[in-house]
This record gives sequence, structure tokens and C-alpha cells, in this order.
Amino acid sequence: MTTIENELASSWAAWHADREETLRATHGWLSLTGLYWLDSSPAQFPDLPGTWRADGSGGVFITAVAADGVLVDDVPVDGTVRVEPVDGQPGALVRIGARKVEVIRRTDTYALRVRDPEAITRTAFDGVPSYPVDERWVVPGRFEAYPEPRPITVDAVVEGLNHYFTAVGEVVLTLDGQPQRLIALPARTGGLSLHFRDGTSGTGTYGGGRILVVGDPAEDGAVTVDLNRTVNLPCAFTAYATCPLPPAGNTLTVPVEAGERTPPRPDLAA
Repeated sequence: MTTIENELASSWAAWHADREETLRATHGWLSLTGLYWLDSSPAQFPDLPGTWRADGSGGVFITAVAADGVLVDDVPVDGTVRVEPVDGQPGALVRIGARKVEVIRRTDTYALRVRDPEAITRTAFDGVPSYPVDERWVVPGRFEAYPEPRPITVDAVVEGLNHYFTAVGEVVLTLDGQPQRLIALPARTGGLSLHFRDGTSGTGTYGGGRILVVGDPAEDGAVTVDLNRTVNLPCAFTAYATCPLPPAGNTLTVPVEAGERTPPRPDLAA
């Protein structure tokens, strides 16, 4: 290996180790064991005490007795408590023993996502398979900002569900001599988020697409696109996520044999 290749592989290995450690989090994405949609009728769900309902005005009502061990803000529920999840954001967390129930809002629908540290997707997790790191997949790009940010709507892995984002521009790059263009969204922790499909989607990689975060563009719009750091969305690991699909047109015309591959699914094998 050249010095550059060694540095690239070493940097990627440290980044990948951090990525896998995040996935192993006690109540992270690998801990999901259930997704239950709510309506205005009080409902009970498997292994969850109490009743749960959404009233359509932005709140979810939880009714339980103290003996049920349902805690909101570390206070036992003894009667009825209202929580207010925010659309598209991580949900309000309700603790039941070692589990956490995440109360989420997606547009005008509400759901419970159960997070259990003993989920087989977490306890059997043995890392994320990835393609070999290759400097071929580190390419220059250029960010072309829109005159004004544009609201976009994308479908989700859950049929009938939509996600609403704000696109800020497009990243232009070249792969194998072919020009490519991807709609860019602001990433949660800074930089730009590129959600795309490519020629490996549905074969070597997850069919719902993958995501790459690139750093903030330089003043002239220059960005470095390191496709070795392309990652799976949570829905590649669990049936209980509500991931968005890529924006329309965000399909690279070449197979990107870089980044994370389709992970094993021990919950499906069980």
C-alpha cells in the first residue's frame, strides 16, 4: 500500500469502529422489537402495560397504574399522562423496566417503537459487512446550492408514509467517467446528506438505498466525496424503522462497491 492508501484505510477503520459502537448502543437502532401505530381509540399492545392512544392534536395519551412500572420523565404513570412527540424527530421516551418505548410522530400519524436491549438484532450483532476501502471511491465533487432551499416529499419504507425534507442544492461528481448529480439535504451534525441508490442496491447493498454525509462545502462549492463511508439506514437492520427512501432521481448510474453492504438479519433467521 502507498502512504495515502495506508492513511485512508487507517482513518476508515477508526471511523468504522465508532460507527459499529454506536450501533451497539443499549437502546439504539439494533434494539427495536416492535412498531405499533396509534389512533384515537385506547389500545393495548403485546408486552406493553397500560393503554395508548393519539388524539390528533399533537399528543399521545398513556394510561397506566403505578404497579405497571411505566415511567415518563422518570416519574411513574398513575392515571393518564400526555406526551408530545415532534414530527420527524426522535420520539419521546417512556421507560418500562430495561426497555424504552419511543413515542414518535410522522406527519399526522403516531406510533410506538419499542427498544429492548435484549433484541436479537442487537445481541447477535457482529459488525457491519463493508466493501474493501479503495481510494478509487474518494472523488472530488461540487456543491451547487439552490437559490432558495426547496421542500421535497419522499416515500418511506412504510407504505403510505411520507417524509418531508428541505433540499439545499445538488452535489455534482464523476464516477467511472460518468457525470452524476445528487440532491443534497442538510445533515443533522453538519455537512450534506446524500441519500441514493446505485447499481448494487438490492443485490450487494440494501435495496432502500444508503446515505453518505460529506463535509461542508468550501467557498467555491468544492466537496470531497468519500464513498467508502457510505452507510446503511436503520431499516437495513430492523423491520421496525420508518426510514425515508431516496429523493426522486438520486440514483447513481454505476455500481458503488464501496461502504456498507447488506447486513445480516438474525431476526429473520430466528
